[in-house]
Amino acid sequence: MPKRVLVVDDDPAQRRILEETIKRFGYHAATADGGDDALATLKADGAGEICLVLLDLIMPGTDGLAVLSAMRALPRKLPVIVQTANGSIDAAITAMRAGAVDFVVKPVSPERLEVSIKNALKTEALADELVRIKASTKGALGFADLIAGSEVMTRVLELGKRASNSALPVLIEGESGVGKELIARAIQGESAHKSGPFVMANCGAIPDTLVERTLFGDETGIGKFVEADQGTLFLDDIDELPLHAQAELLRVLEDGKIDRAGARHPVKVDVRLIAATNRNLIDLINEGRFREDLYYRLNVFPIWVPPLRMRLEDVPELVRHFIARFAAEEGKRIDGIDADTVTMLQRYSWPGNIRQLENAVFRAVVLADAPTLTVNEFPQIAAHVEGYAVTVPPAPAPKDPASRMAGPVMLGESAGSPLTINVPQANGKDAVGIPALSDSGDIRSLEAVEADMIRLAFGRYRGRMTEIARRLGIGRSTLYRKMREIGLEARPN
Repeated sequence: MPKRVLVVDDDPAQRRILEETIKRFGYHAATADGGDDALATLKADGAGEICLVLLDLIMPGTDGLAVLSAMRALPRKLPVIVQTANGSIDAAITAMRAGAVDFVVKPVSPERLEVSIKNALKTEALADELVRIKASTKGALGFADLIAGSEVMTRVLELGKRASNSALPVLIEGESGVGKELIARAIQGESAHKSGPFVMANCGAIPDTLVERTLFGDETGIGKFVEADQGTLFLDDIDELPLHAQAELLRVLEDGKIDRAGARHPVKVDVRLIAATNRNLIDLINEGRFREDLYYRLNVFPIWVPPLRMRLEDVPELVRHFIARFAAEEGKRIDGIDADTVTMLQRYSWPGNIRQLENAVFRAVVLADAPTLTVNEFPQIAAHVEGYAVTVPPAPAPKDPASRMAGPVMLGESAGSPLTINVPQANGKDAVGIPALSDSGDIRSLEAVEADMIRLAFGRYRGRMTEIARRLGIGRSTLYRKMREIGLEARPN
């Protein structure tokens, strides 16, 4: 949804000019004919759509400075650009001290106004991101910090708020990359345990032989439950928990005590448990891989987080959020993204969900040579959305099998399509390639390419299983299983 700018001016002709100018910039416009009308609009139910205020300083009745003063009491701190006819330094200083982020002199040129609006929104996005990061670090992330404007996500947040008001176990379900951890952090941030620690354990990344010691501890070490005492324990990928650990977890949920290996007495803990899974636990129960009694203990308050393809209206705001974050991290000046590219991103299905969108925007920011992101910065997405194309120089056709190691990855069928997936080496060494085509010239299966990637990671990181799993983005138990399937033996860490 395009951003909405509130134009506040007592001159009808000036309001119409500014309204049409703002529409040409790609924003929606709302208008107010004075200070009182502006404040009423900002306090109304639809005020959440307004992202910026363009405010005239000199107006009869409630003038611009009075509006700035009254806006301090509003729950949302919107950026304000003031406009004045006299252009005096004193007026500008007074307005900036009152909370304005910029000022323009009437009559303002469209170019100057557009730059001012973009800078103000960019500053707001960075400020929002800093608030979100600080809140997450302090364990104070709340539902108001999450980006969720779609109707389906609004219902998820409503459920999360209800869950935060109780001490019941919560089971968060959803595909990988939908943001289950953020929901868990928001529940903790608005719960009675918000002053306590937020401890996370990825059940799929813990070796089977160490899972009970990691979660419950022993006489010489502290486990995750003790770490999370008086706080929240988030068990991600709960479906990866082995059966023997499931039995112990069930007992902890029933009596609130943990038995540490080698210890004489159980330890009482006060922990709010939130579990998450991207699989259907009922199917695992039927397969004998998950305890039915544990499922019903965990599934007291279920929350299902929809995939991104079911809430594509959230994409523009998520993109804005990621652009602000990555532009700041990379030290690049990125003002935004053009409307056509946003439309393209909303037409893509995002099988990797928000995590995939985040990575796509990160790549776009890194590769961008201009301040505005375009379709050219999203070649992988454009290749899958009808009606969009990226202009890139064609890759030379390989002349012999040895040249398979040289071409970069490109999408599309042409004489210049590569035969390898190029993997850069460190220290300036030549790249190594994983064949994309079989000897017969057909595309290899994803399973075969995945097996080669695992072998490559195994060699590059010298069998260090934790590092390999982290680099591949999978749990250790999943890595062990895949290695067994391809006949690769793990080295002892």
